[in-house]
Amino acid sequence: MSSVNKTTRIARIGMIAAAYAAATIITLLFLGGLAWGPIQFRVSEALVVLALFTVDAVPGLALGCVIANVVNVVLSGSGALGLFDVVFGSLATLLGAWVTWRFRENPKVALLGPVFANALIVSAYLPIILSGLGFYTIPFTSISLEGTYMFMYAFGFITTGIGEAVVLYMLGLPLAAALKKTSFIKKMTEEE
Repeated sequence: MSSVNKTTRIARIGMIAAAYAAATIITLLFLGGLAWGPIQFRVSEALVVLALFTVDAVPGLALGCVIANVVNVVLSGSGALGLFDVVFGSLATLLGAWVTWRFRENPKVALLGPVFANALIVSAYLPIILSGLGFYTIPFTSISLEGTYMFMYAFGFITTGIGEAVVLYMLGLPLAAALKKTSFIKKMTEEE
């Protein structure tokens, strides 16, 4: 077990949760549907690289995802349908962050965890939410969602996976490299 005291760990979890939630909400407000929807580019997912440095990132990222998804339910008015995202989207983030922590010795492999967790889980419920909210076509096409769950799942798997991979490998890995050089991260990894 870590030598870090409980108060420090709770504070670290809270800071990570706040950073993830804020980054997600900012993406929603300034980049529209890029944080939610059939084509996802959730910039805040780059913060999953924090799990390369501390196990506290696992609950912190999951909590931040819960907060961001609850805020989205309120802002979007998606109601009960939005709860799918609160529960299962947050579960995907939790699972992805845990895999990242577990395989942290090899960051390029570790980041495949969130890519696959989000691609598998998010694309399973996204067609239900979108259909319930009245979105019946795949973006940029005239392909109807009506009665095509498996096609929409495959579409979501590909687009969510690509979006997650782009964020993690193009933003997250450089972020991790920069953070690794900081005294804060060096001290934190020594404590773990």
